[in-house]
Amino acid sequence: MKIKNLPALFALIASPIALFASSGTDSKIEDAAKASYNFRTVLQDHVNVKANDGVVTLSGSVQDKGDKDLAEDTVENLPGVMGVKNEIAILPTYPEHSDSWIAFKIRTQLLVKANVSATSTTVAVQDGVVTLGGTADNIAQKELTEVYAKEIDWVKSVKNNIVVKDAVASGETAGEKIDDASITTQVKYALLSHKATSALMTKVTTTDGVVHVTGNAASDAEKSLVSKLAMDVRGTKSVTNDMVVKS
Repeated sequence: MKIKNLPALFALIASPIALFASSGTDSKIEDAAKASYNFRTVLQDHVNVKANDGVVTLSGSVQDKGDKDLAEDTVENLPGVMGVKNEIAILPTYPEHSDSWIAFKIRTQLLVKANVSATSTTVAVQDGVVTLGGTADNIAQKELTEVYAKEIDWVKSVKNNIVVKDAVASGETAGEKIDDASITTQVKYALLSHKATSALMTKVTTTDGVVHVTGNAASDAEKSLVSKLAMDVRGTKSVTNDMVVKS
């Protein structure tokens, strides 16, 4: 007996399995995004994630366009993601370039940079003048915190009143592991923010905290700078820089 439309029959039988697999992948994407360092700590769980057949819809509200892009870039770096619909609303709590805005930007900077601590550092801003307080594990951490604060736009000067403790810097909070997608996104953001790097000519991937950079560099100095910026990102264990220097 010959069965007609056999391919259609097989497709009908297989469809529930495919649907289940798709649903399982969507759940993994949603869980990975919500568990990422960028979503939990930087965005403070203000962004909602919904995946459907690998297409992720982001909703909720954030402070500025930088945070909106951060959420999208983090999700794009997750396995199984086919596309992203970014419906996040930008609802700033602080007027742009105000003292409160500057303080917020500095705290966010300290959250994503290596070898500094956002939790043990206090930030106060008045008329663009930043006063840093709190504690640091060593003098290098104190000085690095000041450097990162000065990188924020509209900062006029920094008073560094951080007190150095007698302890060894750990680089990360005890027991905290930064996920690869968050690291990749933060490295890309660091390259885009630095005028001396050709971020658009650079590809960044991360596996178990090891950052791999490829692409083109204008000089050996630019290649070295890319490696340094990648190492400065919280969670980066090491950097493999295979960029090609174009003379």
